[in-house]
Amino acid sequence: MAVRVVIAEDNALLRDGLARLISSTKGFELVGTAGNYDELLALVQESDPDVVVTDIRMPPTGTDEGIRAAAALRTTHPRIGVIVLSQYVSPAYAMSLLSQGSERRGYLLKDRVADVDDLVDAIRVVAAGGAVIDPKVVEQLVASSSRKAKVPLDFLTPREREVLGEMAQGKSNAAVATSLVLSERAVEKHINSIFSKLHLSEERDLNRRVTAVLMFLTDGDAGNTPDEVAARFSGRG
Repeated sequence: MAVRVVIAEDNALLRDGLARLISSTKGFELVGTAGNYDELLALVQESDPDVVVTDIRMPPTGTDEGIRAAAALRTTHPRIGVIVLSQYVSPAYAMSLLSQGSERRGYLLKDRVADVDDLVDAIRVVAAGGAVIDPKVVEQLVASSSRKAKVPLDFLTPREREVLGEMAQGKSNAAVATSLVLSERAVEKHINSIFSKLHLSEERDLNRRVTAVLMFLTDGDAGNTPDEVAARFSGRG
């Protein structure tokens, strides 16, 4: 019986390429393609595939739709395998994908898609109930686990670190959204996630912003001093 596959990718060229690959591979059946998160969930509900191959970032927010789709399908369609494609070697994304278990889950770097055999083999493994994680990501996971102690910043996703870096420049939510080409709502969601992961207390938003930025600067990810950042935020009410 053929492995029934759904492709979710907002880049039309890559989506078409993946679709042609699946359609031309013996033992596979392409049952549909989607260009965003909502289309993907609707297509899965309609076609009930064996495996979903999805980009990690898609509309509407362009952040972590692939990870969120995998989490949603773990609840609604636990039999369906999900392979997330990413251009980022991110332990945080990989851990988020595997947080509900590694069964029927895969995390591959997009440059791995160039090797057709790797992708085809990964789909077969995930369809059979196994897990496939890109070797480069495994290396980073091992390196992260070997640290003597983790700090809360280690658990931020790459996008959350980008948002925090913009905040460190004293930017408002609107300015961060413009700089990163996100909606203000998406920026607010990222900031709330940052506050949660950094274990900041429920105090004034200004205080939480300053504390989060100071933690970021202490980690050495920005060129501003703590005093400079505090001065930038001090005028906000």
